[in-house]
Amino acid sequence: MVADALWGYLMQDMLSEYLPILIFLGIATGIAIAALVASYIVARQRPDPEKVSAYECGFDAFDDARGQFDVRFYLVAILFIIFDLEIAFLFPWAISLSEIGLFGFWSMMAFLGVLTIGFIYEWKKGALEWE
Repeated sequence: MVADALWGYLMQDMLSEYLPILIFLGIATGIAIAALVASYIVARQRPDPEKVSAYECGFDAFDDARGQFDVRFYLVAILFIIFDLEIAFLFPWAISLSEIGLFGFWSMMAFLGVLTIGFIYEWKKGALEWE
């Protein structure tokens, strides 16, 4: 009997710690639904052919989804990943540079060297030149 009461108290205490998260999720869901409803009420819903045309890639969808793309699309994607990784690693490195010392500095220089080699490879392949 005492164990059941203790278990109930512990469960209630643990669940009460999640209450702020549930309140936050409820408020966020409410704001999202209110924004969607407000956009339908305020904005006119009359799409024209220009509005519903392809806009993400600039051309209409293919008939076959397994068609081959130009290799330049992949080179640009690799270029984006190279610079995205560089920025993602440079911010924490710059903040903790005084704590990681000389080894951390040269480790990042080696990393930037590898990224520079990748950049030069893409430059030589012509990924930066779009026709």
